[in-house]
Amino acid sequence: MKSLQRIFAIVKKEVRQLRRDRLTFGMIVGVPVAQLLMFGYAINMDVRNLDAAVADLSGTSASRQLVMDLAHSQVINVITQASDADELELLLRQGKISVGIYVPVDFERRLQQPGRAAVQLFVDGSDTVVQAAAAQLQLAQLTQVSRTAPYDDLPPILELRTFYNPERRSPVNTVPGLIGVILTMTMLMFTAVAIVRERERGNLELLITTPIKTPELMLAKITPYVLIGLLQVSLVLVLGHFLFHIPMRGSLLDVYIVTLVFIITNLALGLVISTLVNTQFQAMQLAFFVFVPSILLSGFMFPFAGMPHLAQVIAEILPLTHFMRLIRGVILRGASLQELAGELMILGLFIAVLMSLAIMRFSKRLD
Repeated sequence: MKSLQRIFAIVKKEVRQLRRDRLTFGMIVGVPVAQLLMFGYAINMDVRNLDAAVADLSGTSASRQLVMDLAHSQVINVITQASDADELELLLRQGKISVGIYVPVDFERRLQQPGRAAVQLFVDGSDTVVQAAAAQLQLAQLTQVSRTAPYDDLPPILELRTFYNPERRSPVNTVPGLIGVILTMTMLMFTAVAIVRERERGNLELLITTPIKTPELMLAKITPYVLIGLLQVSLVLVLGHFLFHIPMRGSLLDVYIVTLVFIITNLALGLVISTLVNTQFQAMQLAFFVFVPSILLSGFMFPFAGMPHLAQVIAEILPLTHFMRLIRGVILRGASLQELAGELMILGLFIAVLMSLAIMRFSKRLD
């Protein structure tokens, strides 16, 4: 009986402690609710509204009808017009579109030639999900078009031209994305506990007595982890090349530049987390709370185009989303930093905001 009383007393103490720990209580409720909402609403394997461009060199009523029927499939969303095939390839390389529709000048003549492709779909093969969606369009054979086209017995044939990963090898798509996943996990975890660890070990008292300034302390905290992050990237690149034969179509220097910017972004985010919590356990909890949505909403595991608008808005405020576009653009599509400048500037803005917030929140004093 006394044993049960002692156990019950400890249980009451733990419950009171949890009630006082608002962050832990919030995680108890927040994690299952957030994951339920993400998997229930945001995660959708059905690809819809892929950004597409059209180069209609035929300009006939039949070609316009073809484009309309493709758009009505809801798989693609035509956002711009291109002048020729070269411009379609440029838009693909820049990551502005996922699918290009090329209608040649002799479109109507091709309709009368059995077995000959009348239209070409330019597909961004750096994302295997996009390839699968384009294949669905090809297999459908545009039933509606065959009913409305002037040559009912000869429906248009779609020919897929897959760029950057014509073999449809999953590692080609996965390995570059893993760089961002690994860096997000390790950099967040390392720095999220940085300031908290100093406070728990009593080292913050020593720092208070030194002339070091807050920005200097923050810079000193993240510098070792920058080197660790670059080492991790090098390891993934080497193993990816020798084990999975991942191509390097862009500049290796560009890869390290975008990776360095992303590493600093995650370290700055980790520092912000470390200023929001009081214990290392809380820091790990909050880092996990950021890490899971980053994995699920960034486009690494699930198609970004298939997510609801609200989920896409949330994804845009996650650094990993922008890094996925950058790293796949450089490694797989051979895009230059100039062509991806918009995404790089967004990460730079993240750094400025997060570092400023971390510096403002950090105080060189004991609570």
